[in-house]
Amino acid sequence: MPETNLNCRPEVVPFFDEDTNTFSYVVKDPASNACAIVDSVMEIDYAAGRLSLDGADKIIDYVKRHDLKVEWLIETHVHADHLSAAPYIQEKVGGKLGIGAKITVVQETFGKIFNADTEFARDGSQFDHLFEDGDEYMVGEMRCFAIHTPGHTPACMTHVMGDAAFVGDTLFMPDAGTARADFPGGDARVLYQSIDKLLSLPDQVRLFMCHDYMPGGREVEYETTVGAQKAANIHVHAGTTEQQFVEMREARDATLDMPRLILPSLQVNMRAGHLPDAEDNGTVYLKLPLNVL
Repeated sequence: MPETNLNCRPEVVPFFDEDTNTFSYVVKDPASNACAIVDSVMEIDYAAGRLSLDGADKIIDYVKRHDLKVEWLIETHVHADHLSAAPYIQEKVGGKLGIGAKITVVQETFGKIFNADTEFARDGSQFDHLFEDGDEYMVGEMRCFAIHTPGHTPACMTHVMGDAAFVGDTLFMPDAGTARADFPGGDARVLYQSIDKLLSLPDQVRLFMCHDYMPGGREVEYETTVGAQKAANIHVHAGTTEQQFVEMREARDATLDMPRLILPSLQVNMRAGHLPDAEDNGTVYLKLPLNVL
């Protein structure tokens, strides 16, 4: 794993989507006007079949008002709880769209579930860059690197930018624990091993969450540290064994309902945020596969 630069402290600005409890981030290089955008959201009213890009427009407005140069649009994984707005943002302000290289595994799995036609490429080519474990890249003058952290999904990546790490769904705030591991391709044992990688980062590294569900009715939170997770995470604090975690995670997952937006989200996000092609009447449709998940 590349060495973390604790002396580089990027400016991190959160954008919260209340409907899906999702955080998107603008991450600015402290030495330039370059930035990355992490895990953007396109809103959907599933019952009405209507999409909205209000949240994405707020991010675009922020980028333009602060004269930022978008160099990367990062997806930490193929989200099952919200739709990505990355292609829309890319069209407006540029940047390269990247995701973990194991997206191909996810595309193969869900391409079959949704019976996607042969025109749906399963090679990750919808994205500009596929990150491998340990890949390094730059945002302006800020050195960044990707860590493969599967378990929630096969393609999950954590992105470390200076002293900040964007963990996707791998970890939640300490009082909320960890991600589920029961989606197709998920694995609780692999998730524990991925979390162990993250907790080997320096204690001072800031961790930024993709979601917060405000357990106990507290105010919404999005930032913690490696040290705080090791001390207090309710699922995987220091001293928790792999077997203890696996037993807890699998028992808990067995009680959870599927995410409300999993079916529309996966169909769009496996296509890098693009909608399926319109049918011969000019209308785009999302499928509802029955008795599959």
